[in-house]
Amino acid sequence: MSETATPVAMVNVQIDGEWKQFPKGTRVIEACMQSGKFIPHYCYHPKLSSPGNCRMCLVETGRPKMAPDRQPVLDAEGRPEIAWGPKPEICCSAEVSEGMGVRTTSPLVEECRKGVMEFLLINHPLDCPICDQAGECRLQEFSVEFGKGESRFREEKVKKPKRVDIGERIVLDDERCIMCSRCIRFMKEIANDDVLGFLNRGSHTTLSVYPGKRLDSNYSLNTVDICPVGALTSKDFRFKMRVWFLKETKSIDVNCGMGSNILISSRENVVYRITPRENDFVNSCWMPDSHRLNFHYLNSEARLKDPLVKGEEAPAKWTRAIEAAAGKLRGCDPTKTAMIASARMTNEELFLARRLAEALKIDQFDVLLRPQQGDGFLVSDDGNPNTTGAKLLGMATGKMAGIVSGVESGAIQTLLVLGEDAVDCGISNGALEKLGALVVMGILKTPARGLRMSFCHPARGPRSAAR
Repeated sequence: MSETATPVAMVNVQIDGEWKQFPKGTRVIEACMQSGKFIPHYCYHPKLSSPGNCRMCLVETGRPKMAPDRQPVLDAEGRPEIAWGPKPEICCSAEVSEGMGVRTTSPLVEECRKGVMEFLLINHPLDCPICDQAGECRLQEFSVEFGKGESRFREEKVKKPKRVDIGERIVLDDERCIMCSRCIRFMKEIANDDVLGFLNRGSHTTLSVYPGKRLDSNYSLNTVDICPVGALTSKDFRFKMRVWFLKETKSIDVNCGMGSNILISSRENVVYRITPRENDFVNSCWMPDSHRLNFHYLNSEARLKDPLVKGEEAPAKWTRAIEAAAGKLRGCDPTKTAMIASARMTNEELFLARRLAEALKIDQFDVLLRPQQGDGFLVSDDGNPNTTGAKLLGMATGKMAGIVSGVESGAIQTLLVLGEDAVDCGISNGALEKLGALVVMGILKTPARGLRMSFCHPARGPRSAAR
């Protein structure tokens, strides 16, 4: 029996003179954003609780005027007349209510924003030229758009700790912190690792890890993503590249079966960082550190750059490498030939691998499965990104044990390894050396790949191939 969804109650709200409807429980800042009214903010984050720390999101609010009979006073159009409040209200934690009024750009609101910006900048260091947040700093952006453009503060700025090592992958510059508490709330509410907090009060408040603890969670770099200033920076990316030079490419993480949505930031074909891309159905706007940092192999010295043929010292030409591989495969005995593919390959690659197996009449083929212990969040129990594709395309056959034993015993004389390392599959180097033909595709040199010729697929960069 299908369950009928409970209808969501809608409330009427006036935003800058226009009446709109929103679901009951919607935060005022979200209602304004949905209406096309940008509200500057620091502590607010749509995936976290709202503490109302920064006060940057102040707006004017009002409630319906009430007649003596406690009924709303209506205007000529039948809408409630608004009784505006005497002072502004933060809109990040307040929820919409029936007949509510909101002003986002009134003179009072604009003056309040200028005042908040002036306070936030009082003790902030003027180190923008060397700050890694340059180009992504909300403090810079909002000070230009909503600030006074000058400061009345003439006293000495409060000095706070700089370049503090608070974790394996994080550096803290406390002078830049504006106490938005996003990092604290993320670690407590999302990462379930409550290690951050504020010390002291007033202008001497500092962000710190709790005594005896470190910010070493596998999700610690998400705090860098959500930090609106340059207080938290990544050791891996720090001082490597200015963000305005980077080209962002949308992609999917391939470190496990979760398929987190990501942005690859590169310049001149060099990847400098990977950050999460928001997708509420997969990874929200987070990703694990282990996945986002696993890209340096792309520029590794072990990266294969030219085709190699065993017995030939110099890199081979493409035609020579492909001809050597085809010659070995053309005369192979299908009953003594096996193929190991990879569940890290795309569906298109797996489809072509299956076509190759059919063309060579190979019956013994499989992919290497990678079961692992996930974390119940964004690290999957499946270490392969495309196990499902391999199963649907008939490449996951469960014959790996037979292939390994066949190579070890000598029953298999020809082996194709596509996108994997045969040693990782359980085959010894000694058994690989005894093969009559070994054709391998991969991108990095490994102990096993010292036995074989390799070649590059022109459209995908360095790969490997045959002996």
